[in-house]
Amino acid sequence: MQRPALSVLINNYNYARFVGRAIDSVLSQDARNVEIIVVDDGSTDQSRSVLEAYDGRVKVIFQENAGQAAAINTAVGSSKGEILCFLDADDWWAPGKLSATSAAFRANPQASLVYHRLQPTLVDGTPTSKPIPRSLCSGALSPLLTRSAGWWPFPMTSAVAVRRSAWDAAGRIPEQFRISADAWLVGIYPFLGDVIAMPDPLGFYRIHNNNWYRPTEDAATLRRRMTHWQHTVEATNQFLSAHELPARLRLTDHYPYRIASAKLQGANARSRLKLAVEGLFFAGEPNLLRRTRDSLRAARGLTGLALDASLSEASK
Repeated sequence: MQRPALSVLINNYNYARFVGRAIDSVLSQDARNVEIIVVDDGSTDQSRSVLEAYDGRVKVIFQENAGQAAAINTAVGSSKGEILCFLDADDWWAPGKLSATSAAFRANPQASLVYHRLQPTLVDGTPTSKPIPRSLCSGALSPLLTRSAGWWPFPMTSAVAVRRSAWDAAGRIPEQFRISADAWLVGIYPFLGDVIAMPDPLGFYRIHNNNWYRPTEDAATLRRRMTHWQHTVEATNQFLSAHELPARLRLTDHYPYRIASAKLQGANARSRLKLAVEGLFFAGEPNLLRRTRDSLRAARGLTGLALDASLSEASK
């Protein structure tokens, strides 16, 4: 049998009400020679019955709950395509996504990762706000990531596709990324080849209470983000060292981390001004106008009152 050109890898955990739309959006694509693999990561809802209804059209793997990284690793291990396209079960794709992705890889043989924007939606699928990410980055991004501690206007999992040769070079996603496994994909693959951004919103990102990022920023959320960013920097440096790549990331260059820390600890007027100026030069946002707006907005959002006076040493 002909080896599939594209592998679509869907990770699902308790998204019985959403996963059908994700699968249908893949089945309706115009690209040929595509395999679809769904890994159910120990769901306890009605996911099994929903997935079994696609028997014969989709390969479904059921495993005990081990997290998003483990589910994606299982899916890739069972796939054969030259291009790996990731899709979260609560998101879905626009028609033409796969053919556009395939064309982008063909046109850019040095690309390790291709991505596009996603249109945020409410739980019911109604579009809300502008497509994300607003700023797009293409080409050799490793110098940018080195200066920004790995932060850039990165895409979400459902917008990402990688070349299998790059996956083989990077290895499996460390299973410490139980959630937000896209942090590994968008943090490591720019060091293995070029990144290609497609401007159209070729997918839909459903916003609901299970998303990693929330509209409110309480102390617990900020601490969780800071810990995640710290672990991501450490994991990236371990990867770079193991692969004898010269770049190294410094957490002090991670501007969102510094802002989150200031929110938790409180910041006086001098500190707010210093952070605002630093934000103007932050490499992680390439668009000058957005960088200026974001730095001023972040500084205005700081106060002298500590959001969490009990900030642990591990989060400092």
